[in-house]
Amino acid sequence: MTVLPISMSQFSSRLISPSHTTFQRRAAPEQGGLLTGKDPTQFNLADPLRLWIIQVGIIIITTQVLSLGLRKLRQPRVIAEILGGILLGPTAFGRIPGFSKHIFPSQSIPFLSLVANIGLCLYLFLIGLETDTAIIRRNARLSATVAAAGIVIPFGFGAALAIPLYKHFIDSSQVTYTHFMLFTGVAYSITAFPVLCRILTELKLLDTTVGIVVLSAGVGNDIMGWTLLALSVALVNAGSGLTALWILLVCIGWALFLFLLVSRMLFWVARNTGSIENGPTMFFMTIATLILFGSAFFTDVIGVHAIFGAFLAGITVPREGGLAVALTEKLEDMVTVIFLPLYFTLSGLSTNLGLLNTGTIWGFTIAICVLAFAGKFGGCTMAARYAGFNWREASTIGSLMSCKGLIELIVLNVGLSAGILTTRVFSMFVLEALLLTFATTPTVSFLYPPHLHTQATVTDGIGEMAQGGQGSNKEEA
Repeated sequence: MTVLPISMSQFSSRLISPSHTTFQRRAAPEQGGLLTGKDPTQFNLADPLRLWIIQVGIIIITTQVLSLGLRKLRQPRVIAEILGGILLGPTAFGRIPGFSKHIFPSQSIPFLSLVANIGLCLYLFLIGLETDTAIIRRNARLSATVAAAGIVIPFGFGAALAIPLYKHFIDSSQVTYTHFMLFTGVAYSITAFPVLCRILTELKLLDTTVGIVVLSAGVGNDIMGWTLLALSVALVNAGSGLTALWILLVCIGWALFLFLLVSRMLFWVARNTGSIENGPTMFFMTIATLILFGSAFFTDVIGVHAIFGAFLAGITVPREGGLAVALTEKLEDMVTVIFLPLYFTLSGLSTNLGLLNTGTIWGFTIAICVLAFAGKFGGCTMAARYAGFNWREASTIGSLMSCKGLIELIVLNVGLSAGILTTRVFSMFVLEALLLTFATTPTVSFLYPPHLHTQATVTDGIGEMAQGGQGSNKEEA
């Protein structure tokens, strides 16, 4: 074997040569941007943050601008968020050439959806924090009557309307009528409790007999509505009725575990960290957050939905010392300003009012709106009248309970993602939710002006106060 001599200079030149593979330089990844002449909205799978920031900025600005205008009409913020989502979708801005391709390309939707669903879990956690079961216990008779009427009658209307909707718009080979009927009935039965709280505050009704009964019934209605939705999702995800039963039983067992054991553990943590006296500490916030996402994970993997676990986790937080209120104040602004508008935008991207393009479709859309209002308004009004309220107060309760807002959109999105609803049917129901929520404030202002408000001084005696006030308000009604 012959070894060819090589000089030191040749060795050095080979070693440091740019073409030599031993120490070959790697080209830095192209960052792109305005200064290099690249489109900043171009989606990059390895680094989606830039486009995500653009999307969030557009969503928040659109929502805020609409909110400023609608605030003068005393409309809740949720109306601006729903409208903003619809405008950014294919109904309006999506018709501008290149808008959806550059701002909301299909490849970016999973990232937007991930953040939006994290925010949705946080929001359902906040709803659980705001759900005070003590209100139901104090006004059990009235709240049970109104809540039951607000569930049973609208559900019946929804089930009846589901028959022609299923025949005209749903592929029977892909979706069974039972699944479609359940989602339609639940969408009709639900009341937007968080939006309801804000409307009651705006109209100064929280300390009135009407407001307390509506608040109590709204809590009960929401709990029953979420239970029905959990059952519906379990039936859709299960291969058989027996599997759905097992899923529901496991979900009930998880709820009992949270209420009986985890809630006591949280109370012990809150007491020993001083969270009850001084507000939630960092350690308590960490434990609560772990329970929130742990519960969401469990309900998701058993086949229900992550939002149910988040809702149950919120209910388990102790109410002593205003702890739930303080925890809500820590989370609410971030969730409301950033996360919820993202979720509404995702709903808007799935809503295409341009699909409502025939007289038959508009006929069904009008029927959806009329029956949704008639079921809630009629059922709750008759129940309140039976409980002892005069017609004006009873009709006010019916109007407030017909408020839909975010909660129905959550139900509809669950149905859409499960393949139960088509985009056209989804758009019809989104329009119904928007119109009924928009109509709530002016209807209540007309039916129950401030000079007719009956203040509640003892919440335990709402029933007697309602019956006692019936005669005094009879002339005004």
